[in-house]
Amino acid sequence: MGVLVYGATRSPLLAALSMFGPSLTQVIGAVALLSAADRLSPRSTLSGIAVVFSLGTAVLAVPGLPIPGVFAVVLGLGLVSSLNGGVRWGLLNEILPREGYLLGRSTMNMTVGVLQICGFAAGGVLVAALSARGALLVAAGLYLAEAVITRCRLSYRPPRGAGRPSVAATWRTNVQLWSSVPRRYVYLALWVPNGLIIGCESLFVPYAPEHAGLLFAVAAAGMLAGDILVGRFIPASWRERLGAPLRLLLAVPYLVFALEPGITVAAIAVAAASVGYAASLLLQERLMALTPEEVSGHALGLHSSGMLTMQGVGAALAGTLAEVASTTTAMAVMAALSVTVTLALARGLRP
Repeated sequence: MGVLVYGATRSPLLAALSMFGPSLTQVIGAVALLSAADRLSPRSTLSGIAVVFSLGTAVLAVPGLPIPGVFAVVLGLGLVSSLNGGVRWGLLNEILPREGYLLGRSTMNMTVGVLQICGFAAGGVLVAALSARGALLVAAGLYLAEAVITRCRLSYRPPRGAGRPSVAATWRTNVQLWSSVPRRYVYLALWVPNGLIIGCESLFVPYAPEHAGLLFAVAAAGMLAGDILVGRFIPASWRERLGAPLRLLLAVPYLVFALEPGITVAAIAVAAASVGYAASLLLQERLMALTPEEVSGHALGLHSSGMLTMQGVGAALAGTLAEVASTTTAMAVMAALSVTVTLALARGLRP
């Protein structure tokens, strides 16, 4: 989508929003839909979401679809996906013992990291060989395959919570989760620094149109390395001390973009910074320790929806800055804002 929209508009803002704009509608799902994360069967919900994404992605591949139509579809998909994080991560938390959550989430992140590295590389090949629309059709087929595999291979589990999903139930649980000061600091640390750095990533296509796939791939590789390090090798006694340094690592390397580096230096900086995404594993572990079991899916869904919403906000802010200044200046400013927020939250996140 970034390639299609940037090619049609030459706008860094619209290119950034085409990739990360769907995240902006996550806030609607967080307010209205999240109670369903614990009140619907995980298997049916996840397979249904995959079918919707298959159909929506196929529509995006239609030739001549106007830019407003593109954004209507992607924002609609963002609203549907607001349930995805709560259902998926709540199911993981249900399957694993509580002390095994960090290791399980790390394993999931490692799987995602490997597939992102392969996926961005394959995506670049597909765009070159089939065009951007051809790549979208392949993606639609993969979403459909996901729906079939989920339906046929995921074991049935009943809903974790009682009652019918509703806006009122969603709102009550959100208020309960947000009313705790320790949880509030954890949520802010999960949402804001991450979203600002995703704003940097949303400018990879305008920054280096010919090498954007490389930058996305090394970002995924850095994230994979961080997840392996934290999930597999860092002892529990060190984790609390590493949280703040990892959150700073996520942003500080992006400051080099103020110097308008070449692609080699840029790739090294992006890979190093992405190791810092592992800080979210430590924050999620703390969130689960602070949250009752019966609303764990909702709590993780609120984390996921809030994080993705802030990623959309970060992409919009970064794209706007790139419109009025240079792309590299916008990336450096977003990194500086992320560092500032991390330092401001440090006191509330002390062990």
